[in-house]
Amino acid sequence: MKNKIIVQEQLISIIEDDYISLTDMVKNIENGLVLIEKWLRNKNTIEFLGIWEEIYNTNFNSPEFEGIKNEAGYNRFSLSVKMWINKTNAIGIIAKAGRYGGTYAHKDIAFEFASWISPKFKLYLIKEFQRLKNDEIEKQKIGWDIKRTLVKMNYHIHTDAIKNNLIPPNIAKSKIQFIYATEADLLNVALFGLTAKQWCEQNPKYEGNMRDYATADQLVVLANLENLNAQLIKQNLPFEERLINLNEVAIEQLELLLKYETKKLGK
Repeated sequence: MKNKIIVQEQLISIIEDDYISLTDMVKNIENGLVLIEKWLRNKNTIEFLGIWEEIYNTNFNSPEFEGIKNEAGYNRFSLSVKMWINKTNAIGIIAKAGRYGGTYAHKDIAFEFASWISPKFKLYLIKEFQRLKNDEIEKQKIGWDIKRTLVKMNYHIHTDAIKNNLIPPNIAKSKIQFIYATEADLLNVALFGLTAKQWCEQNPKYEGNMRDYATADQLVVLANLENLNAQLIKQNLPFEERLINLNEVAIEQLELLLKYETKKLGK
């Protein structure tokens, strides 16, 4: 599993167990990758990494670490991420290949590296990382995934209504896809105020689509809109009229959900 956060307009990847990409942090810095090894050769960095590993890593090679620490500071001393891992069995920093390749570090270490780059960058990194963690907790509490699944299930009800009522026989396949996309955007505009294309243009650094970043309340309303639009299609209501009706329902339901959440927090 991979997440992404944006820190000072820089997209940064986070993989399982809260490992943050150091590679992404320095991507927009000239000779950025060199900074990672330069930081790693710093004696204070090595001491910090060694203490972290001794706390969290039962297989840490402490004797090898002591040798590295003693060598640190000399002009002849050099150390790469792979050398550090291979010599000490370190787990705090990892080097990944493939699609999500690069150097990753546990959040404790990543924050230390961020501080070395820029104290300001570190503060924004911590802020965005905590926001991500809070979002994850919130999604778990309100069953975000269940609601997203409900939307996907209702999608078939929606597409069946489109297929049976809006798609003429013997129409070209390319035009069929256009009809489905148009109806999907009808719901997007009614709820989010944007088409899928407009959202992507406004959020170029985000992967997926607007529904992947929707709140739980928005997903509940979206599921309801899919069912409602399916019924309106069967009633042969024009596109513009359906958009108005769906938008009114979306506003009404979101306001009701907001009032419910506000009341619940007030208790």
